[in-house]
Formats: sequence, structure tokens, C-alpha cells
Amino acid sequence: MIDRAKKILEIEAKAILDLRNKLNSDFNKSVDMILNCEGKVIVTGMGKSGLVSNKIASTLACSGTPAFFLHPGEAVHGDMGMIANDDVVIAISNSGETEEVVRILPIIKRKGIKLIVMTGNINSTLAKNGDAVLDIGVKEEACPMGLVPTASTAATMAMGDALAVTVLVKRGFGEEDFALLHPGGALGKKLLIKVEDLMHSGDSVPVVFEDDSIQKTLIEMSSKRLGMTAVCNQEEGLVGIITDGDLRRALERKQDFRLTKARDVMTTSPKLITKTELAAKALRIMEDYSITALFIPSEEGQKKISGVIHLHDILRAGIV
Repeated sequence: MIDRAKKILEIEAKAILDLRNKLNSDFNKSVDMILNCEGKVIVTGMGKSGLVSNKIASTLACSGTPAFFLHPGEAVHGDMGMIANDDVVIAISNSGETEEVVRILPIIKRKGIKLIVMTGNINSTLAKNGDAVLDIGVKEEACPMGLVPTASTAATMAMGDALAVTVLVKRGFGEEDFALLHPGGALGKKLLIKVEDLMHSGDSVPVVFEDDSIQKTLIEMSSKRLGMTAVCNQEEGLVGIITDGDLRRALERKQDFRLTKARDVMTTSPKLITKTELAAKALRIMEDYSITALFIPSEEGQKKISGVIHLHDILRAGIV
């Protein structure tokens, strides 16, 4: 069974790699048609080609090109009204003779709509009517009978990805653009949520002064529940941080807490991050330095702080 699976994967991988030699000026023409499209990109296909068409439309849509799938069988019963003159149609058929797809050709041509054809038969009816033709033909299917669409659907999917990603690159579509179209996903959160959206500010920020006692420091840390506190000088400038770990290490050194001040156990030069930075960047800094909190400097001056962001805030927001 494993040998059979390996053979199937080899056949499909070869089908995809063979597409490289089929790329020509029609691919460039297809990219330009999509880039210059003032309307939408409509992708249509029947059966397995229809399923692949749906995926290609989705890939285009999520990468900045307005696109949707149109079922060719529904199109001839009224849904052709979804296609406007300034749209571009991508029609997919391995044989190039699929009846439902061929039947909508006259309407597409009458409206003067640009047509990109993806087919395994460049001499087919569909290919002859295309403004650009992308050859997705394969030498063999992975099915031993040569009947079940396998290598051909893999090749079609890959050609669709090549087209969509090339358009994406030519558009200059970046991570922030992607995040705006995926606000609910993990990637969207990483690219949209900023430090200021999650940080603690005002009275929720734990703060003690250099000369404060350890008893007062413990009370401040316990009441603010962040496992740490900022240490400031009399001018309210940040000079250090005390964490649970700092207190444990002080205990191990057998320091007399009755005589110890905050400055005696604090770690100097705590890490900072501005509130306009992405929360994902804050997470990277925490991971790099094995720390759990970052202070946010005040706009009034770098020495004063306006807030703090904790590792738990980032994890609760789903930024992982």
C-alpha cells in the first residue's frame, strides 16, 4: 500500500512539475487581465473542475482580488446575471468540451468579457474561444484506470495557485493587506493587534519606588496580580523591575527583608516596547529574553512609563 501511495505522489508531483514547461506568454497575459480587471474574477468549472474552481476563486479573494465561483449549470438558468462586462472569467475544463461550460461561451463572447481558459486540451472548443489559454494537460492520472481525476486536478490547483500568487506579488499585496482580509484568524491577530490594545495602564500598573520596603513591594505585586512591579525613582522615571524570581533569589541569598529596599533586589534596565508596536513583536522580545513583561514608555519622556504588557495578555488574545 505504501508503494502504491508513493507511486501516486510521484505521478502527481511530476504532473505539477511538467507545468513549468507549458508556461508561455498566455500566462503573462492572464496575469495582466486579472490585474487590469475593473470588476470581479469569476471562476467556473463543472464536477471536479468545479471544486478546484471554487478553491482558486477563494485563493484569489483572500489575496486581494475580488473573485467568486459560478456554477456553469446554474449560469445558464439565470446566474449569468452575476457576470458584468468589466469582469474576467476563468473557465476550467480538462477536456475543454464540458457541455455546461461550453454553453456559456456565447454569452461571454457577446458581452465582450475577457476569458482565461485552463484546459488539458489546447485544441478544444473552450481553448479556441479563450483570450488566454493555460495548458494544464497531464500525461497520466494517478488512478490505475486513468479515469479518476487525480493528477489533472492537482495540476489545475497548482496552476491556479501560480496564477493567484503571481498576481499577489505584482499587486504588492503584503502581510498587513492579508491580515485585513483575515481579522478573525491567528495570522490576522498577529498582524493587527497592537501593544496598546492589550497593555495595562493607569492604576492597574504595579509601581513602587526605590526606597520602598519589600513588604510594600509584595503588597503592590499581589494586588496588581502580574507577578512583577516597576521600580521608579522620585521623578517617576523607570529604573528597574522586580519579579517573583527576583524575590526568590533574594530569599536564597538570605537577605534580611526587614532592612531590604526595592532597589536592593530589582533588575536594572528592564525591556521596553512602544504602544504602537504589534503585540506579536512584544511576544518575540519576551521569548528572546525569557521574560514575561515589557514596559511601555510614556510619550512625555522615555524614562516615565505609561503601561505594561504581560505574556498572559498576549496568550489570552490568541497571538501564538
